[in-house]
Formats: sequence, C-alpha cells, structure tokens
Amino acid sequence: MAPLLLLLAPALLLFYLGFVRRCTRIPPAAFHRREPGRAGDSGHEPPRDGWGPRMSGFPLRLFVHLANTAFGQFCVMPLLLRMNNFTLLHYLDIHEDPTFIPEVAAEGRKEKPETKSTSEILKQLMETRPNPANSGFSFKGIQDYLNCYRTGELTPMQVAKNIIASLEDCEKSSPPLRAIVQWDRAQIQRMAEASTTRYKNKSPLSLLDGIPVCLKEEIKVVPYHHRVGTVYLGTEPETEDATVTRKLREAGAIIIGVSNMHELGIGTTGCNPNRLHGTTRNPYNPQHFTGGSSSGAAASVAAGLCPLAIGSDGGGSVRIPASFCGVVGLKGTFGRISAHGCLPLSYSTVSLGPICASVTDAAIAYSILAEPDPLYPYGLQQPKASLSEILTPDLKGLKLGVDWMFFKACDAEVLAVCQKAVEYLQTLGASVVDVSLPEMEEVRVAHVICILSEMRDFLQPDFNTHFHQMNLETRLNLALASQFTALDYIKANRQRTRSMSFLRDIFANVNCILTPATACTAPRIHSSDLLTGNNDVPTLLRTMRYMQLGNFTGIPGLVVPVGYAASGLPINFQVMAKWWDEAILFRVGLKLEHFRDTTRKPAIYYDILA
Repeated sequence: MAPLLLLLAPALLLFYLGFVRRCTRIPPAAFHRREPGRAGDSGHEPPRDGWGPRMSGFPLRLFVHLANTAFGQFCVMPLLLRMNNFTLLHYLDIHEDPTFIPEVAAEGRKEKPETKSTSEILKQLMETRPNPANSGFSFKGIQDYLNCYRTGELTPMQVAKNIIASLEDCEKSSPPLRAIVQWDRAQIQRMAEASTTRYKNKSPLSLLDGIPVCLKEEIKVVPYHHRVGTVYLGTEPETEDATVTRKLREAGAIIIGVSNMHELGIGTTGCNPNRLHGTTRNPYNPQHFTGGSSSGAAASVAAGLCPLAIGSDGGGSVRIPASFCGVVGLKGTFGRISAHGCLPLSYSTVSLGPICASVTDAAIAYSILAEPDPLYPYGLQQPKASLSEILTPDLKGLKLGVDWMFFKACDAEVLAVCQKAVEYLQTLGASVVDVSLPEMEEVRVAHVICILSEMRDFLQPDFNTHFHQMNLETRLNLALASQFTALDYIKANRQRTRSMSFLRDIFANVNCILTPATACTAPRIHSSDLLTGNNDVPTLLRTMRYMQLGNFTGIPGLVVPVGYAASGLPINFQVMAKWWDEAILFRVGLKLEHFRDTTRKPAIYYDILA
C-alpha cells in the first residue's frame, strides 16, 4: 500500500498543477499600481546591472542551440528574463493608453523671426570653429575639405584618389579595419569628377559638395547590396536610393561606399563574424570594439576616411559607436530625418542620424537632411529645422538638468571626466538643476521589449528560413524576443506614455538633460569573438544605459567627445533636449568641444587631405 501511495502522490500533484490549479493568475499582492502622472518608487534606486556570463566560442554555440529548443524556451530563456528583471512589467498595473509611435506634435508657440538664414549661420559657424593649432591634432572636417577646394589646393578628384588608396590600404592592414564593406572605384571617381567640374565653374551645390560620405549598410545605396550586415539579404545590387542617400547625392556629396554594421542592428558592439563583413576595429585601439550597430560608420569618421557618415539609432546605434570612437553622433527627434529606404527593423525606436568629426559638421548634415518626406509616414508635421541662437558667446539662461543618481551609474573614469564637463558648462553661465528621471528601470525594460518585439516580428520569415545563416548572437537575441507577449508589448507602450509625460514636465523646467554617453569605454575584443561573436548581457546593458530614454520616447540626443580613459580610449558626454529642439543640442555641444584641451590622434588614421 505504501509504495502505491508513493507513486500516486506525485501523479496527483502533477494532475492538480496541470489540470486543476489556475496558472494564469498573478497574486494581487504582486501587483504595483501606477497612478497616472505620479512616478513609482524605482526612480529613487540606482540602475540595475545586467546578469549573465560572457560567452563566445563553443559555450555560445551550445547556449544558442539550447535557447532555441523547447527546454530553452520553457526553462532557460524565462530564467534569463527574470534574472535581468525583464518580467518587471508583468507586475505593474498601468492605466495610461499605450503610445505605439513616439511622434510628438510641434508646440504651438509662435516662432521667433530668424534674423539670419541657415546658410549664414553655418558660414559663421565654420568661421568661428576652434583653432586646432592648440591641440597638435584635429580631425579633418567639412571646412577643411571646402578650404582645399575653394583655394584650389586640392580637387575632389585628387581627394577621391587618396580615398581609394586608403580603402585599399584598410583591406591590406593587419588587422583589417573593416569599416567600409562595399565600395566601387568607378562610382567614387564619377561623383568626384562631377564635383570637380562644379568647383571649376564656381557652382557647388551645397556645403557637402565634394565631401566624402559613407552610409550604414542598413540604408539603401545604389548600386551596392542592401545586406544589413547579413550574408543572405541583398543578393542583388540595389536599384533605388533611400531618401537620405538621394539628398546626399543632390547635395553633391561623394559617397565612398557603405559601412559595416552589427548584423541586423541587433547588438551594440559591432562584432560581426560572418564572411562578408568581419568585425570593425576601433581606430583608437584595434583590439577594442567600435560599438554598434553603426560600427563602420563611426570607425570611418574616426579613421579619417570621411568627415561624415550616416547611421541609424534604435538603442544607441549612432551614439554608442560615436562615443567609443571619440567622434560626434546625433540622434534627432523621432521622425526628424526620413528613414525611407532603411530596413524597418524597429519602427518605433529608430532614427537616422549623422556621425561626424565635429558638432559643426553634424549641424551641416542636419540642416540638409532634416525635413518632412512624403515617402515616410512620421515627422510630416515637424517644425522647420532651425539653427537660430546656436552661436551665442555663453550659455547664460540655460537650465541643464542632471539626475545625479542616474548620472553616476558608470565607471569611475567616465564619471570623473563627465562631472568636470558639467562644471565646465556651469562656468559658461548655465545653471545645473537637480532633476529626477522617473521609472528608468521601467524604461530600460520597456525599451528592450519594444525593440526586440518589433525586430522579432519583422524578421519572422528570416528567422524561419535563414536561421543557420544568422550569427549566433542574432539567433540568441531573437530567441529571447520570442518570450515577449502581446501583453508585454502593450504594457511597454503604456509605459512609453508615462515616460513621455514625465519628460514634458521635466522640460518645462530645464532646457536639457545631461548624462555620460556610455557607462564604460569600448570593450576589448577576445580572439574567439572574431570567429563566433559573443554574448555579454551586462556590457550590453551598460553601453545602452544612457541611450534608451531617447529611443523609447523619441527625444533627440547629441554625444560629444570630452576626454580619454587611462587606456587612451575615448569618453563622450550626452546632451538630450525636448522634441524638435536639436538647435539647443548644437548650442551646448559647440561649447563642450572646447572642454577637451587636446584631441589624441587615433592609432589608425588616414589624412585624406595630406
């Protein structure tokens, strides 16, 4: 009898758990009600670090295989979600209606009449840029190219010749830079020849005429393959330009090729081990990552191949690589720059933006690219892009908001430099105001749910048919995304409504929000990363920490280099502003450029104008 009871007890327990006990209920005590307009308690806690071992090589292969099995989906991935608090929203009772697209109408206030045109402002801006003689080295910017063309010292054709030679050298170097992954000699020469003729006739098309530019492989550029960092997309040459590509052509820019990227933009290191791409190396230290996903774009600018590159930013993918490579990166307001012709991997978080050698160059690119596009559904009612009042002698009257608990959640070296940058802005007349950024843990979780859910949805056919052609990290992230439900996605967008409301209140009292750009400097490349890629959740979340608020809510952000770690790796600083107010980012950014007393020359640098 006793043995029979021992056998029946587990069977009865399983029957009760499987067929009697309700499993769709969450205990009421576990729920936390969020009152509309009132922040929860998480805003008073420092940001959480991620959990998970760093993996590459065979351990990563094994883990990715398990993650995509029934055992992985029912046991391993749910554990990973819980350990990194991605189940947080399950236990929140949020009543705000969801905001699925962070598109914000322009304020109805009367615009001040502009005393100067944008072209006049840009001309004055270039004339008043810092003198590089003090530092011994400076990146060659748009103004340097224009000076050469206008004086006849160099022509766009001669510049094109130097670029081609540099691109050839990049491919032969050890290790190869892998910044530009597709380029064509004839295409570069054809655009350079046309630009040379225009300068000869004294009829350049714009400030970008003859300026070398590259675009991230996620953006369509004729006649290159639109591979988006994969081996299976873009099997045929592209036949139609993206809107930003067309605008650059119309401005006379020399498109030198398309730049490398993290596969499908689903990572922040730039590690891409597939056979068509390879991992882009950081020009400041080739043994470190560039950041991603716009890895090649940032490396191209930092290595001197071009003063301007165009990337896309859904979770910091412009600002992270710009920061790791010590250059300037701008994520505009959601919808400010058309993303037509860019693969719509995550439609609610992604903005296109320039990566540049200077804030001035970012302002020039912004002035040309920022306007409504009838082919792109967002930003059609945006206000006119203005650069008025960016050329002020000081920052008097500006209120700069800092949430110090959030600000200090970074490495000691990063914090030391960025705190001094805040003090420097105060010496220029700005006042620093303590602010509280509410519910940043909820923002972190909700942003991850939104971006991964949208990517998982868009990539569903690819995940089915091209699974084994994807990088291991891509397969793992999409396996993780498979855990999110419609309930998660809706609740994440309810959180977006709350977060955007909190920001409106904050920007009623301050002009900008200041943070470090990233919580750490560029991570080191391990040899196995180059063969299999890697998975490093703690580093991923640290690099995205200060980025997610901008992508989730659609506010603009600018990152500017402000110093270096003891290792020589760059440290950048971030300024964020309210929707459509990019001009104030440029105003503060121009002053931040004066904070760093020296600019160190990258270990890999090509002086195209030499």
